[in-house]
Order: sequence, then structure tokens, then C-alpha cells
Amino acid sequence: MRGKIIKGIAGFYYVYAEDGQVYECKAKGIFRKDNQKPLVGDNVEISILDEKEKEGSVTAILPRRNSLIRPAVANVDQAFVIFAMENPKPNYMLLDRFLIMMEQQGIPAVVCFNKKDLGTEEELDFLYRTYTQCGYRVILSSALNGEGISEIHEILRGKTTAVAGPSGVGKSSLTNSLQEEIRMETGEISKKLKRGKHTTRHSQVIPVGEDTFLVDTPGFSSLYLTDMEEQELKNYFPEFREYEEECRFQGCRHIHEPGCAVREALEADKISRLRYEDYLALHQELKEKRRY
Repeated sequence: MRGKIIKGIAGFYYVYAEDGQVYECKAKGIFRKDNQKPLVGDNVEISILDEKEKEGSVTAILPRRNSLIRPAVANVDQAFVIFAMENPKPNYMLLDRFLIMMEQQGIPAVVCFNKKDLGTEEELDFLYRTYTQCGYRVILSSALNGEGISEIHEILRGKTTAVAGPSGVGKSSLTNSLQEEIRMETGEISKKLKRGKHTTRHSQVIPVGEDTFLVDTPGFSSLYLTDMEEQELKNYFPEFREYEEECRFQGCRHIHEPGCAVREALEADKISRLRYEDYLALHQELKEKRRY
């Protein structure tokens, strides 16, 4: 039988199978031998060991489309990153780090600013323009007032979406309001997963509709860019692409080089200064990391 791993704790994998049941499975030893580890989000084949107790064994991991290290999850169609307008205020550098990681993995990202009722019109307009200008879809929502929920539904439908964001931004409130309306899951899944027990430390896939899954991930407060050289960084700022070919020098880093079309676009307000300053800071961080 086939299914999807929706949670993994201490060597047990909870598989949401095609029969609509959740099976508690151990992975066969062969994976360890092949240095393979099942991930939340993996599509797998299982054999049933005990139908009554819903116990089984993971016998095969089907090919992955992609996998992330943080959060540790596989086969994600898109990322939905949530920040709040207040309590806590948005940390733009953290958001940009996350967006770079998604660009690096080739995973489309949607940016959501929650608690819109706590932001001014100017702040909301500034953030909306800043990130739509880079090519990202931006949603301004309020879990409290139910604003933006229908737009979020439309984005999630038929996809596996990693939901991420720092603690305190209303991630759980948004996720819960989404599940209330389109939750397929019965009490059986919750019972099997003992939900609430490990919510903050483990990624978990929540079935919320037909072919629609949310990957609920632990809150993050810091992200470090890995496996990247400083000269690659510019490739992960999509707003640079439009202008790069016009730069005088091939391989232009868009920092000090004369005839840089990206810096000209910056001066003409076609590129966000907020994002560009984060680019400079991250470029320096990667350069220093290489030195040590």
C-alpha cells in the first residue's frame, strides 16, 4: 500500500495511507544500510503488520522531487512563510534568508504578513510593494478577523505546502482556521498522532483536503545560509535577473562595479533598497565565512 509520511518521532513514522487510515510504521533496516532516512513528506510503500492496531513497516521510499534540511521535509510544492505586522515585528533579514533558501531549492514561496489589523496602511503598502516587486505573491491576512483566509485556501488547494515562520506570528491560528473549514481528517488521525504532544519540535504533515497537505514546521528564529559561495548569492534575488544582462561586466556582483545595471535600477527605485541592503550584508557574511 502507498501513503505519505505525515510525522516521524523516535524511529516511528506515521503514514497517511491511500485507504484514509494512519499506520504507525518502523522503517526497514535496509534504509540504514543504504544511508537513507525517511523524511516527513516522503511518499512511501508500506506493508501492513497489524490491521487492527494500524501498524506497518515502511518498505520503500518513492523518488523525491525535492527535500529541505530546515525544516526537514520532502516533496514540497511550495513554501508559505508567515510573519506578523506586530508582536513580533517582521525581521526582514530572516525573511530574506528563508526566501533565498527556497530559491536555492527551486521551491516557489508565498509571503504572508499576518495581524494586518496591527499595521498602518503605509506599512502594509510598503511590504506588499517590496515583495511583489521581487516576483513573490504576498498575502495580507488577519487570523483574528478571518481576512485573507479564502485567498490562502486558493493558494494551498491541491498542493503540499511547507508553512514556516518565527514563533508568535499567528502560524497556529492561521493553520487552525484553515483546518476548521476543509479538514478531511477525523479524530482517528489526531488520536494516532497524539497531536499537541510534539508540536514545536517536529515537522508534521496535516491532510486538509483532497491532495492538499500542510507541512506544519517548528518556529524558526535564525537561519544560516549553507552550501553557498558569496558569488552565487545574487542568483537567489529574482529581482536582479531582469537587469543583470545589461551590466557592463559579466559576473558583476552588483556591489562596486562600474556600469552595474542592478545598482542603476536600485537608484531608479525599481529594486527595493531594503532587499539590496540585506544582499550586501549576506554577501559580506558569506565572504567572511569562507575566510575562516
